[in-house]
Amino acid sequence: MERLVIIPTYNEKENVEAIIRAVMTLPLEFHVLIIDDGSPDGTADIVKGLMKEEFADKLFIMERQGKQGLGTAYIAGFHWAIEHQYDYVFEMDADFSHNPQDLLKLYDACANQGADVAIGSRYVSGVNVVNWPMGRVLMSYFASKYVRFVLGMDIHDTTAGFKCYRRQVLETIELDKIRFKGYAFQIEMKFTAYKCGFRIKEVPIIFVNRMLGTSKMSGGIFSEALLGVIRLKLDSFTRKYPKKA
Repeated sequence: MERLVIIPTYNEKENVEAIIRAVMTLPLEFHVLIIDDGSPDGTADIVKGLMKEEFADKLFIMERQGKQGLGTAYIAGFHWAIEHQYDYVFEMDADFSHNPQDLLKLYDACANQGADVAIGSRYVSGVNVVNWPMGRVLMSYFASKYVRFVLGMDIHDTTAGFKCYRRQVLETIELDKIRFKGYAFQIEMKFTAYKCGFRIKEVPIIFVNRMLGTSKMSGGIFSEALLGVIRLKLDSFTRKYPKKA
């Protein structure tokens, strides 16, 4: 199978069935791996019900104990994807802030347009964010500008969490050396792929704030990202990055 969508969840009972069905009904076949961090609201039970009833060969779940962080969830999912030989691996939120239809655009960028990493970008063609408070839009937008300046990457949406990777990227970048667990993880993955010589392409999307459930965003997440990029930059002067084959 070519395509795997990894969706981390914590208390997403209002969204998880709908997002799985939206991915499964796309015109291309995608498999879905849910990584649930012990949601007390029964998110995992909903997924396991769908696995038994309808999507036994396409839907999978990894259950973890407690909230261990977004980064560790994705790293676990990436290892699973490599082990199962998926060619294209996607990151996506469960809350419909990422439109499942845009998976097709991200896949096309990697499969047909030469990208190694495709980013669903909120800022590559203006500011395409719906239903966020203006303060949060400005914080996110200028955080991305700051990261771009410090790290020297030609990427407009450095904190984006909607992405497609070719498997070669995940096999190359030494996943167990990725150390950030929150949203700075998204920056570190992009920067590491960039330093390894992979081609990164931004695909314009419209980001829509969640309608159901509770956001996991906090001020601490942005603090980690802002301070983390300085560490990434300083470490990059001495670290030897594996190169794209």
